[in-house]
Amino acid sequence: MTVVQSLIAFVVAATLLSITPGVDTAMVLRTATGSGARRGLLAAAGIGLGCLVWGSAVAVGLGALLAASEIAFTALKWAGAAYLMWMGIRLIRSPRQSIDLDAVGGVQRADRPAQVFVRGFLTNILNPKVGVFYITFLPQFVPAGANVALFSFLLSLIHVVIGTAWLGILIAATVPLTRTLSRPAVVRSIDRLTGGVFIAFGIKLALARR
Repeated sequence: MTVVQSLIAFVVAATLLSITPGVDTAMVLRTATGSGARRGLLAAAGIGLGCLVWGSAVAVGLGALLAASEIAFTALKWAGAAYLMWMGIRLIRSPRQSIDLDAVGGVQRADRPAQVFVRGFLTNILNPKVGVFYITFLPQFVPAGANVALFSFLLSLIHVVIGTAWLGILIAATVPLTRTLSRPAVVRSIDRLTGGVFIAFGIKLALARR
């Protein structure tokens, strides 16, 4: 793929993944409904910073690792493909019935802005699955000849921008979108669609050459 093709493909994939309801969605919706839109935005900013830290760390590590070893590239490729396909099959076979806002505890109207921001940041920075996701997802969008570290960081930055923009939309329309995203049929459909995307990218990654 060319640089433009890689960026277009990544924007499409990152957008689909960003709108898939998950822990981040639940935290922002819970914060916005319980503590107001401003604190909801702070939670979203903390989540974005956590993702960016993970993305930066993964970008540096991928650049060094993939440049140094053909064995490391092959091992990472197969591990990433297996992980993505496993997640995809799981989402298709056992999609969630709803998102549980009550599962995100600790949000109080009296929380200080800094507390809300830190809570959003820690939600991601302490979740190793975010790092695993970046390790498995970013390499397949790096075009041949590109600087792996710099391009991976660019992709993670794009993902953070898209994710933060989506969370901002959620906050701006908290009530109607909360109801829509909580409907079992909507959650099941999004999970299955995302599962199909994961499987497709897993196959693509398995067939990739250095």
